[in-house]
Amino acid sequence: MKRVDVVYVMLRDDSGEKLLMVKNYGDKGSYYTLPGGAVEAGETLQEAAIREAKEETGLDVSIGGLFSVSEDFFDERGHHAVFFIFEGQVLGGEITIAFPEEIEEVKWMPIQEAVHYLYIPEKAEEQVRANRSVPYILRGQVIQKR
Repeated sequence: MKRVDVVYVMLRDDSGEKLLMVKNYGDKGSYYTLPGGAVEAGETLQEAAIREAKEETGLDVSIGGLFSVSEDFFDERGHHAVFFIFEGQVLGGEITIAFPEEIEEVKWMPIQEAVHYLYIPEKAEEQVRANRSVPYILRGQVIQKR
């Protein structure tokens, strides 16, 4: 199995009550995720998260701590995927869809609706609302919530 690292960025609106979600086209129909995607060769998790958020939403972002790490096996693809969800902050830019063949919609979604698409335990909604994360350490530098 090939190991694939995937990063996502959890971005909140100014009220803290909505998360930015991306509606992707899929083989079995459209589905929502946080902005994110696969880490490319030679990229750090931080670089990949910032790049993917920009590509999928048009927004410039910074990342803070890690919200969660999870993994799954996709036998049909031969992948062992490790998913990293980072807390993030919008720095600027405008919401745009740069890849309309991949992304159907980008929208702010209420947290209670968005958590159904995050593939986290139901009890983790409290953690999403509390905006809790642990530090992400990159080359000895601690990156935490901003």
